[in-house]
Amino acid sequence: MDYETLKLVWWLLVGVLLVGFAIMDGHDMGMGVLLPFVGRNDLERRAIINTVAPHWDGNQVWFITAGGAIFAAWPLVYATAFSGFYWAMMAALWALFFRPVGFDYRSKIKHPMWRSTWDWGLFIGGAVPPVIFGVAFGNLLLGVPFRFNDYLMSTYTGSFWELLNPFALLAGVVSLAMITTQGANYLMMRTEGAIYRRVRTASLIFAVLTIAIFALAGVWVATGIEGYVITSVVDPGALPDPLAKTVEVQAGAWMHNYTQYVWAMWVPIAAFAALAASVLFSRLHQAGAAFWSSSVACAGIIGTAGVSMFPFVMPSSLDPRSSLTAYDAVSSHLTLGLMLGATVIFMPLIVFYTAWAYKVMWGKVTTEYIAANDKSVY
Repeated sequence: MDYETLKLVWWLLVGVLLVGFAIMDGHDMGMGVLLPFVGRNDLERRAIINTVAPHWDGNQVWFITAGGAIFAAWPLVYATAFSGFYWAMMAALWALFFRPVGFDYRSKIKHPMWRSTWDWGLFIGGAVPPVIFGVAFGNLLLGVPFRFNDYLMSTYTGSFWELLNPFALLAGVVSLAMITTQGANYLMMRTEGAIYRRVRTASLIFAVLTIAIFALAGVWVATGIEGYVITSVVDPGALPDPLAKTVEVQAGAWMHNYTQYVWAMWVPIAAFAALAASVLFSRLHQAGAAFWSSSVACAGIIGTAGVSMFPFVMPSSLDPRSSLTAYDAVSSHLTLGLMLGATVIFMPLIVFYTAWAYKVMWGKVTTEYIAANDKSVY
């Protein structure tokens, strides 16, 4: 496979891994967000926790793999992003620390204060990371204040608090509402009775909220945010060099791909249609269809950000020429080829094992089951 094609393939594969993370880790994070509100007593909260507890750590594979893929395929993006977003990434990791401890130790002690504390710990572990990831995407659309010198050493001039600007916070709310919808739809499939009724209501509320906020973010991007355009001729097959191009900042530039490529418009349309389908299927008590609809919505929302910025991956507001793209932020031809071979082998194995694990441990989790197996469940 030629170098130019490999670059495009890895742009798609990184997107697939991010979507997989949103779908699989998103539903157990969404569970954490809803846990303190849809579980009204200890048995109900334990039932909710046990719908995801056997799987949550396996779902982390998508997160780890996505980070590893960015490191190997886009080393300049990895280095620059983790330097610029250091404290934001650390905050996400600190929040994630609540998850393994919360799942494993929450029910070890029967004291109400102990269990309530870990319920809110799981809430933090479920709510904070998607907000931070959404904030990161929002800042990518705005442009990140970094530049490269002639030796491709990056300098970042921003701060943690500058990341928390209005548009980025709105993007964080979109991300949070999206994964909460995903979590609610998953819980609809795994619970019954009073818990089911509450998570169904949550599914309807957060799906509608996601539609509204995603639409607002789209209008903001189209009318109030300047985008980036490559103005020099860049050979996609050339050796990667972020400084071997010229870039201009233009109003409405993030909309150019939707006029240049007609198929691109179907990505945000699919997101809105899938969210609307999630609302419809939730109202019809079709939990499985609602879950797959919100999964498509996750792909559509993440895909919209990717398609809007393509070929940019990490634009620079400080020096537009330093902006990183899918063509000039990548590893060598050999590295991308070897990684693709490993992906072709191992990704189907991950999908197969995950599907098998869910099939084996599938079924409704009830409060009666939790009470009868008090010592053996989470």
